[in-house]
Amino acid sequence: MTDAEYSPVATDSPTKLSVEEIVKMSHTARKWEVFPGRNKFCCDGRIMMARQAGIFYFTCILIIGTCLLFFIFDCRYFVETYPSFGFVVPLAAGLLFIFVLSTLFRTSFSDPGVIPRSTPDEAADLERQIEVPSSCQPNYRPPPRVREVIIKGQMVKLKFCYTCKIFRPPRASHCSVCDNCVERFDHHCPWVGNCVGKRNYRYFYLFIMSLSVLCLFIFAVVVTHLVLRTQQTGQFLIALRDSPVSIVEALICFFSIWSLIGLGGYHTYLTATGQSTNEDVSSIKCLYLCAFSVFLFKHILTH
Repeated sequence: MTDAEYSPVATDSPTKLSVEEIVKMSHTARKWEVFPGRNKFCCDGRIMMARQAGIFYFTCILIIGTCLLFFIFDCRYFVETYPSFGFVVPLAAGLLFIFVLSTLFRTSFSDPGVIPRSTPDEAADLERQIEVPSSCQPNYRPPPRVREVIIKGQMVKLKFCYTCKIFRPPRASHCSVCDNCVERFDHHCPWVGNCVGKRNYRYFYLFIMSLSVLCLFIFAVVVTHLVLRTQQTGQFLIALRDSPVSIVEALICFFSIWSLIGLGGYHTYLTATGQSTNEDVSSIKCLYLCAFSVFLFKHILTH
């Protein structure tokens, strides 16, 4: 039996590390922390938004501010004047208000359908597959990078994204604001502070439709409030003096209704025909719709 050789065991304690260094060494970078797009993340990556979200905050202030004024002045009038059924007005407005905010936040804070970019190895492999032959002339212009695949028995051409280094699926497009390829890309909406795509389009559509109903409801209640006050006081100017905030709410809702109804009708048409804004934006229908909305608005003001 041969003698075994043993190496000495170090008994000295290792160099002490700070708590921050230990956490940094044990921390594994998550995907949202190394996300290559132009989005910002909150709540440990659970909230995803575009970096330029100033108009989104304006949207929230406009909706919340108008509704607060409506609850404080108009709803209180109906509750105090008609206690038997006046509570229905704030109850209906409150339910609509909660639904509008929930659909807005779901649209703004959720992933619209971002397609992951190629890894360096995948990008290099794709480049090798579509590499231009070196024997071509210096002025040779390579053909567009497309790949033909068969989907449900039909030949479909997939376009190559030079930024994400992927062949985009059908109906996907690259958003220049967020710098991401989004599946079934509809458009980038600054009012909600996010792209609208496959995963949040339904919430965007519900937000537009519910906000249209809320604006119509507030406008109708405010007008009724002013008419009732005019009947009680006998003069419209006295009614405005008693509730000056109501005319501000009516003006905000009046100028918002037309664009919301036009936008809701347009997206209803897109949903019924199975299209997206990105696919239909090149047609003249959107321009006709905007022109008709402006014409209708001017006609109402002049008459």
